Amino acid sequence: MMEYSLGLYEKALPPAEDPVSLCRKAREAGFDRLELSIDESDPRLARLDWSESAQRELGIRSREEGAAIRTLCLSGHRKYPLGSGDPSVRARSLEILKKAIAFAANAGIGVIQLAGYDVYYEPGDEGTVSRFREGLFRGAAWAAEAGVVLAFETMETPFMDTVEKAMVWVREVNSPWLGLYPDIGNLQNAAVKYGRSVTEDLALGAGHTFALHLKETRPGVYRDMRFGSGGHTDYAGCLRTALAMGVRLFTGEFWYHGEENWAEELRRANRFLREKIEGAAEGR
Repeated sequence: MMEYSLGLYEKALPPAEDPVSLCRKAREAGFDRLELSIDESDPRLARLDWSESAQRELGIRSREEGAAIRTLCLSGHRKYPLGSGDPSVRARSLEILKKAIAFAANAGIGVIQLAGYDVYYEPGDEGTVSRFREGLFRGAAWAAEAGVVLAFETMETPFMDTVEKAMVWVREVNSPWLGLYPDIGNLQNAAVKYGRSVTEDLALGAGHTFALHLKETRPGVYRDMRFGSGGHTDYAGCLRTALAMGVRLFTGEFWYHGEENWAEELRRANRFLREKIEGAAEGR
């Protein structure tokens, strides 16, 4: 059987102060690892200010639980974007990026998924793109020093909603420490929007794609869907393409919304995603 790693996005679980307890729940549901979230909320951003020893301990304990934290989803840049016209916001953005890289290095996390936004809550223009470029080059240098990979998530906004657009930045920075971590649900929506092939777009990231987010979407809907609930994500095509490119790191992205049967939902999602991955490996 082909070897691969299937991770669980932290927000699919009931919130907990101690991420190690989430690793245990992920393992019990059949997942191989947990993907930590550092989003724009103050409690999750505060993790970046843990002591170095606490960050190292998190890595050790997550591995002891059998569901190591090997990837980190850094979406805090939605509120504090690299391209912001506000110097204080931009400074905070760079601080978040530098601290996240240090956190990953201390905790033994290999890949940080970067949100592909120049800005989110303000209009984009040439200035936001220029400032994003400047911050990205600085972040790539910090990542190279720490030995941590930065990888773009393809988003829901036109700035970076395709692999083709993300690869422009990967080529410009031209660092072995900057690549791609696409979201195939978002890519499917972009493919419909632009009238193109999602698998042809995904294949443009060959040699630079480290992992995939697996997510259910439909046109205009980018989150909060359950797997197999009427979305249009091309799991078979995207997974066959990714496997041919050598990708073996996958994460199921979905959300907990207070469901009483959340544990069964985790197990169901695990079965659904493993069937898709293993079916793609077998040519189904």
